[in-house]
Amino acid sequence: MRTIENETFDMERALYGSHGIRLLHCAFDGPADGESALKECKDIQAADCFCNLRYPFWHDERLKIEDSEMTELCRAALWYSDHIEITGTKLHGIKALRECSHVSIRGCDIISPEFGWSVHEIEMKDSNAAGEYFMMRSDHLSFEGVHLNGKYSFQYICNAVFDNCVFDTKDAFWHAKNVTVRNSVVKGEYLAWYCENVTFENCKIIGTQPLCYCKALKLINCEMTDTDLCFEKSEVEATVTTPVISIKNPLSGHIYLPAVGQIIRDDEKAAGEVIVQKECHCA
Repeated sequence: MRTIENETFDMERALYGSHGIRLLHCAFDGPADGESALKECKDIQAADCFCNLRYPFWHDERLKIEDSEMTELCRAALWYSDHIEITGTKLHGIKALRECSHVSIRGCDIISPEFGWSVHEIEMKDSNAAGEYFMMRSDHLSFEGVHLNGKYSFQYICNAVFDNCVFDTKDAFWHAKNVTVRNSVVKGEYLAWYCENVTFENCKIIGTQPLCYCKALKLINCEMTDTDLCFEKSEVEATVTTPVISIKNPLSGHIYLPAVGQIIRDDEKAAGEVIVQKECHCA
């Protein structure tokens, strides 16, 4: 592997088609304002690098990035690439990851609207993220210790597991399929509408009108705070450990909880049972 150290690149496709390069303390920046510096590359390692130009990592294979920075001007940084490892890095440009596969992200700081669209197999650990439409239409996600602040997150995802995460995000998990969320805090309005086969286990759910129009929804020993008009038109099996403000027209299933302020039934097809008891039944 050839090493390039302490160099600055600003030309169009500066290292196009390179194979087997280790970049140390390099910068992609400058007056030429060139795009696509490392397009169509293989076996690239970048450590302590600064990316301030557009589209640096497109159509790459076997890419490792560590302790680096992609600024807000580093737009659409990683597209159509596979077998990617990113650690200790700032990803601060819009659309930073898209149409990629086999991705590992650890200890990173992400500020990126439209991050992670249509990604296949991504593992993210111990990272912070902010942005709108986070991870839309991605599949096979494994997240642990991730803090997210945003809107419209995880829409249309499938086959995912989230553990020990904190999500503050409106309209999360809409149309999601085959998802498990464990030991996490999920805050935001209109949680997980139209989802299918989604389970929340030992979670804290905060916010208005959660979990409506769901199929095969399950809650296991979850807290619900400031939640009203819950479970409308949903197929649900739930054990809730805290009082709920109101439940509206659950379609089918059973909801066990210690107290509920109001049960609204104005749809004759809503046959879900709400069972109030001091000690909730464990499914």
